[in-house]
Amino acid sequence: MSFAQKFERLFHQVLPSPFTLAVGLSFFVIAVAILFFRPEGLDFIPHTAQVFTYWYEGIWNGPFLVFAYQMILILVLGHVLALTEPANRAIDIAARYCDTTPRAAMIVSFFCVLLGLINWGMALIFGAIFARKIAERATRKGLSINYPIVAASGYTGLMVWHGGFSGSSLIKVAESGHIAELTKSSSALKGVQLPDYVGFSETVFSQMNMSVSLALLVAVPFGAYALGKNARPTKYILRKLRTGDADEVQKKDMGWAEKFDHKSAPAFALGFLALVTAVIVATNSVSGGDSNFLNPNFLNLVFLGLGLIGHGSLSEFAGAVKQAIPGASGILIQFPLYFGIMGIMQNAGIVQEISAFVVSVSTPTTYYINTFFSAGFVNVLVPSGGGQWMVQGPIIIEASNQLNLPLSKSIMAMAYGDQITNMLQPFWALPLLSITGLRARDILPYTLYFMLIGIVIFISALLIF
Repeated sequence: MSFAQKFERLFHQVLPSPFTLAVGLSFFVIAVAILFFRPEGLDFIPHTAQVFTYWYEGIWNGPFLVFAYQMILILVLGHVLALTEPANRAIDIAARYCDTTPRAAMIVSFFCVLLGLINWGMALIFGAIFARKIAERATRKGLSINYPIVAASGYTGLMVWHGGFSGSSLIKVAESGHIAELTKSSSALKGVQLPDYVGFSETVFSQMNMSVSLALLVAVPFGAYALGKNARPTKYILRKLRTGDADEVQKKDMGWAEKFDHKSAPAFALGFLALVTAVIVATNSVSGGDSNFLNPNFLNLVFLGLGLIGHGSLSEFAGAVKQAIPGASGILIQFPLYFGIMGIMQNAGIVQEISAFVVSVSTPTTYYINTFFSAGFVNVLVPSGGGQWMVQGPIIIEASNQLNLPLSKSIMAMAYGDQITNMLQPFWALPLLSITGLRARDILPYTLYFMLIGIVIFISALLIF
């Protein structure tokens, strides 16, 4: 038995489902907070009750729930867009060139890395559907491929997303006044002149990040090709996706009002309205000197418009939404659990303790590497780039000030660490697993392989630049 087979077998035996992992992490963080983070002078029972309150308030945190709904819409609308006829034709054409595992893994990973730098939700759904199409074609043509490797290649957009246009922390720090708001309760930063914002020119379009993005676009596809070259074909069963509503009324039995749902005019009108509104928002933002319009709301509006026009009718669009929603079901129930974990970690001081320790053992040379690894560790517990920035950001800003280091590079170190352990944390793979019909443990050995490639690139960049 090869090392890869032993590795895969180990994870098949020890890796729980993402929901079970979320539940287990919840109990673990609660226990750590109760046992090791009790303030002096506070008795055990009141402290335990306080920790439970932190958990409750985290689960039902209003801004976090808004963020969760935005993320669900990005996934659902991205999936809907990928189900349009133009997108399907494009994927079908590309799938014709994916007749072997190495070639399929290379092509899928290249497009997913490229799209991941643009928008993580689009990359995730595109990669999942692309992998699925390749498997369906291989089944029809009698081709032998390693389906889990191809699917894992479709997840690679999540290891680059935080360094791109949809990176949560990069979007937030580009907002005027956000840094001041985030650090207003820090006594160590009182009287310190902090930048009003850190724009994309210092993060997304920095020399370091552009070099990293180019390296990923080259190394990940070639790494995927090498992985596929040495892999054995696998037996797989493609779960049949529901493509229609069994209870759909035949068009000939519809009244005039029901037929309205199948006309193209309403869908085109609403889609056109959404896109025109998006253009107005972007134009007003740019003309006002603020080019930070690329946020979840803007992306969802664009996806909505393109999805409506691409499907051509309200009924087709609604049917695609029904097909896409199951991919977000795990996020719907697991996000609140992670918000509860986040509430405990923030209010009990766990994240601050971790980050402060990193600062205490850091020098100007090692600080970025320590920030990278600490962010990766926190992401395993709290798989939300935006949420992680809200709790770890103040520590990063304070540490950068104390060590007199560029804030922009510190933010990028956190972004790199946050995104790379998505290859270890299966939470964001839920939509991909739903579409491909695979399990987390099927793709994990291969996503860890991609994680090692990313670690080498990110650490090298942080040391060189």
